[in-house]
Amino acid sequence: MHEELAGYQSNKACYTEFKAVTATLLVMEPSMSTDDDYIDKRDFFRISDELALEYRRLDSLDELKQAFSRQAPMFDLLTDLHVLEYESQHLLRQISERDRAMAHYLKVVNKRIDLVGQALAMQLTDDLGSPVEVTISEGGMSFTTNEPLELDQLLALRLVLLPSPLCMLLAGKVIRCEAIADATDTWSIAVSFEQLADAQRQMLARHILQKQAQEIRAAKSSEEGTP
Repeated sequence: MHEELAGYQSNKACYTEFKAVTATLLVMEPSMSTDDDYIDKRDFFRISDELALEYRRLDSLDELKQAFSRQAPMFDLLTDLHVLEYESQHLLRQISERDRAMAHYLKVVNKRIDLVGQALAMQLTDDLGSPVEVTISEGGMSFTTNEPLELDQLLALRLVLLPSPLCMLLAGKVIRCEAIADATDTWSIAVSFEQLADAQRQMLARHILQKQAQEIRAAKSSEEGTP
């Protein structure tokens, strides 16, 4: 995570919370389930999350962009908006150092665009169905499905991470498929992400960081409210 943290050290409060999360996870690591090793073999940090998910089988990674015959224009729009926002962050930091008023105005514009994106995402998530519970990291994710998937099967994964909303089209490979006991026609699937672009990895890292910081703030608020 060191490369990902370098881009976000300007937010000192969030970074401090992230270090606290890191310390907590490192302490907890030995007691974690060995099933997590399927998801993450490079010590990426994992979070439990809820997101909109669709997947399609692939014969090769070259088919990724054509995997969904019914492409959602709003999905592509929101994906492009987040990529542009990511690519412009270093420019905004440079402007902030020279002209704080201009930087503040641009942040307001970004906020307005985010609000529009959230409104569009509400309709998009309706199209993709209810959010599902997953475990996700920069290395891969796990989820449940009503059909078994063969090991090494390539998948196209269409995700909407909330509440951003962050839309991502990723390639994955099945590395675990296990029937869930006491559940009819339900399998636990773990996939590793394949050929993740740097921008996608950075945006996914930021989402995970923000979720971790949010959980810490919620935990602190709960502790402070306990008599």
